[in-house]
Amino acid sequence: MHQQLPQTIALKALDPHQNATVVTIGDLIIPETDTPGAKAARVNEFIDLIVAEWYDQEEKSTFLTGLADVDRRSQSSFSKDFVDCSEKQQIQILNDLDEQSRVESEPTVRHRARNTASEEKPFFSMIKQLTLIGYYTSEIGFVQELHEEIIPARHAGCAPLSAEASK
Repeated sequence: MHQQLPQTIALKALDPHQNATVVTIGDLIIPETDTPGAKAARVNEFIDLIVAEWYDQEEKSTFLTGLADVDRRSQSSFSKDFVDCSEKQQIQILNDLDEQSRVESEPTVRHRARNTASEEKPFFSMIKQLTLIGYYTSEIGFVQELHEEIIPARHAGCAPLSAEASK
């Protein structure tokens, strides 16, 4: 599954290994089907930009620590980095992270943890959200997947209201 990507941009927040991990996770969240997936939409570049320029230090730290945890889990379970695991192993790790994310997001867990830690979004929730936003705001996601126009050909701002609609 893991392939070396040509370095098309200068990464701002992620190193090449972290970027490869983000590409792999994104491709598992939104794989290529009859439409291109997250990898083709270059969602990793969007995520790198958000982590570098939008996230505050706490969010950036949470994201990068979570990304490192993906490899720690992979090493612990399969004795190799996440990007070198089989797709089945990668999915197992992401399913575990997703389950942990759901548990940590439950109100009773957040309430108990409030006294000991700040309320931060679990890493897997962060990367899923970034992947979805990055994909569906890209030309590939918006045009090819959603079949929408980025710039409509025409805008009818002052259209007369029909008699039926005014009732």
